[in-house]
Amino acid sequence: MLNTLINGYCKWLSWLIAASLAVMVVLVFGNVIMRYGFNSGITVSEELSRWLFVWMTFLGAIVAMKEGAHLGSDTLVSRMPLAIKKVFFVAGHGLMLFVCWLLFRGAWEQALINLETTSAVMETSMAIFYACGVVTAVSIALILVHNLWRMLTGQLSEAELIGVRESEEEPIDVPAPLK
Repeated sequence: MLNTLINGYCKWLSWLIAASLAVMVVLVFGNVIMRYGFNSGITVSEELSRWLFVWMTFLGAIVAMKEGAHLGSDTLVSRMPLAIKKVFFVAGHGLMLFVCWLLFRGAWEQALINLETTSAVMETSMAIFYACGVVTAVSIALILVHNLWRMLTGQLSEAELIGVRESEEEPIDVPAPLK
């Protein structure tokens, strides 16, 4: 159930990222045409593009976490016995949860500090800008907790314990769950 929810959420985020990229391209390209062709410009173009880029990067980190696409090294862990792989998996996820907490706390504090501050051009609360850290921290923490739960209940394969893929073309081989 939760796996289906996370998959749907990440699919929705992927569409949102694609839409953000499309809007950025239109804004920046349109601004270039307006400046050089008509000696004017789209005032909101630069600021909105910058905001979309930041949000797109943070949302992409969520999708990458779910897909196991972040950089990593499996040289040591892949050679370890199953029990040690589990220990490394739990330790790694524990450290990532701590980083999620730090990101959440820092982004939350910045959002609160900048709640009344508005951006220069769009005149929108800067808290929206910093909210991307809150959304990312909570989303990644939920994915990490779900992965830990799957490992503890034996639903995670040995290949998923490593969590690093060789390339984007190769999907993670998912053999039968651990017992």
